[in-house]
Amino acid sequence: MEKPADQTAIMMNRLQEREKEQLLILSICSALAQALNREEFHTVAGGLLKEHFQFDDFIFATAAENETVYQVFYHYSQQKAAPKSYSVNDDFFAPCMDSADTVVFDLKASADKKNPFPDYITTIADKGFKNGVGICLPYSKGNREAVFLFFKNASAFSREANRIIRGIGMQLSITARNIKLAEEYKGQIAELQLLKKNFTEKKIQTTPVNTESFHGIVGKSDAMQKVYALISQVAASPSTVLISGETGTGKELVASAIHILSAVTNEKMVKVNCASIPANLIESELFGHEKGAFTGATDVRIGKFEQAANGTIFLDEIGELPLELQGKLLRVLQEKEIERIGGKNTIKINARVIAATNRSLEKEVAEGRFRSDLYYRLNVYPIPLPALRDRPEDIEILGNFFLEKHSGKIGKKIKGFSKKVLNSMKANAWPGNVRELENMVERSILFAKEDVIKEMTFPAVFIPETETPGNNFYPKTLQEVEKEHILKVVKKCNGRISGPQGAAVLLGLPGTTLISKMQKLGIKKKYF
Repeated sequence: MEKPADQTAIMMNRLQEREKEQLLILSICSALAQALNREEFHTVAGGLLKEHFQFDDFIFATAAENETVYQVFYHYSQQKAAPKSYSVNDDFFAPCMDSADTVVFDLKASADKKNPFPDYITTIADKGFKNGVGICLPYSKGNREAVFLFFKNASAFSREANRIIRGIGMQLSITARNIKLAEEYKGQIAELQLLKKNFTEKKIQTTPVNTESFHGIVGKSDAMQKVYALISQVAASPSTVLISGETGTGKELVASAIHILSAVTNEKMVKVNCASIPANLIESELFGHEKGAFTGATDVRIGKFEQAANGTIFLDEIGELPLELQGKLLRVLQEKEIERIGGKNTIKINARVIAATNRSLEKEVAEGRFRSDLYYRLNVYPIPLPALRDRPEDIEILGNFFLEKHSGKIGKKIKGFSKKVLNSMKANAWPGNVRELENMVERSILFAKEDVIKEMTFPAVFIPETETPGNNFYPKTLQEVEKEHILKVVKKCNGRISGPQGAAVLLGLPGTTLISKMQKLGIKKKYF
């Protein structure tokens, strides 16, 4: 009969052993929790696990609850083997799932079974392993999992090892799940990057070069090709763009093309015409206001910058912005934040800013009507647009484009322009640029009596009077008007009289007739 002192000593020894086991379990769980990929998992398996379980090979198998196959998540001796699925009803995985106890396998008897072991077990048996044990891990979020240890000597697996395996079972499941999720996430990121790369390449490949149209902008002249190149170069960046050009040159179309080709093409593009909003309302229009901020502010108003969140805001006629509001816009561009009128909190905004003007902002700055710091902040990437008179080769293309556009709306079948009208169109100065050309084409369609436009009446060009003393009107003779017009056209043609690019073609006259008129009017070569 054992003495009470001996029993106490035995109990203390058992408690100390269990305490050591718990500390070991915590140590292994901590190491497993820090394993973020399969390489780090292998480091733990070949270190702590092999040191304490003395296995010769180790397999971790897992299957989703409703699946009919399982996968080997980790194989110690074949960690680089390609993933492969196996039936859950084989004679290796299924017995572990059906037993709450440790399952012992006699690998030498595998050849005698009707359903042979999987190929990876056959490989282990061929290496001389005699015994293996399988342990079903605790249930974890719909997963069925088992650990298999293989020994050349079965006595190497102890009851203590069995307890420790079960103690770390939940952490094994969690670590495996986290590694698989991380791999899926990494794969999805790689796929998204590939899709983004393909999309970018596709946009670059589909960007038309030297064609008559570029994302809604019509024209194939060298001047417009330079504009298209500038658009393509800046579109993908978030940089601020300043588009300048005379009225009617298509500044809004250029802004739209930049947005279409940008990374935020699927987001909203908000357009603001700074010249069309009363000066006392433009701040509220741009930045919004809180309820009760001023008389008439009965509700909260979301400003244009907030509406353009993650997208693009187009500030047309930026030169018309009141001087007192320019400082607030400068802060928005620099700090990327706004304050609603009557509000106390700043609101972060991330809209891409594109501005446009038909004024010379350099002149406005020099005359004190536009802040120089705002001008420099807007003029990060300037895109100057050519006037229509500077790209005469586009006039016929644009004319035919508007002819097709408006004849369908009006309900007339107009085939084209007469040669005389085309020549007149090319010789016209077009102070209203593309917008004026479109209006003239539409008007000509309305007045056309045949299927070809043979007449186009050009309005007189109005020159604003200055305050210079003595600026009185002096009537000119028809001969003087004719002389000035011919001289202007000849200069436009660089002195060429005859030929396809000569002044005679533009004026609709034979070359000999034009030379005769010039001699009669006293137009000498030195004048042009």
